[in-house]
Amino acid sequence: MFGSLGNMASMMRQAQQLSGRLEGLSESLRAKRATGSAGGGMVEIEVNGLQEVLACRIDPGLFGQGDRELVEELVRAAVNDALAKAKQLHADAMRALMGGVDLPGLDQALAKLTGGEPSDG
Repeated sequence: MFGSLGNMASMMRQAQQLSGRLEGLSESLRAKRATGSAGGGMVEIEVNGLQEVLACRIDPGLFGQGDRELVEELVRAAVNDALAKAKQLHADAMRALMGGVDLPGLDQALAKLTGGEPSDG
């Protein structure tokens, strides 16, 4: 019984440590940038670490082709690329934030966030 109370107290201390670190996480992620592209750079989407779209650049030559469906497909692909990179920024920031704190299931949760495989630590 006392062993489980000790584990609970340890987890509470870890949670308190993380609470202080989490406060700055959003601002840090807001400042980070990721760019997704498609069509050999003809479409670029810039997002921040919070997955907010900041900019959309489309090569003017795409409009001259008159192929609306191509533009739509390239924008979709570039957005998905940028969001995948933003998710990775978020996962990396969470790993750095945890800084050695061992929370069961963290690697699996971060892998789910990024759509990847759990890391070995």
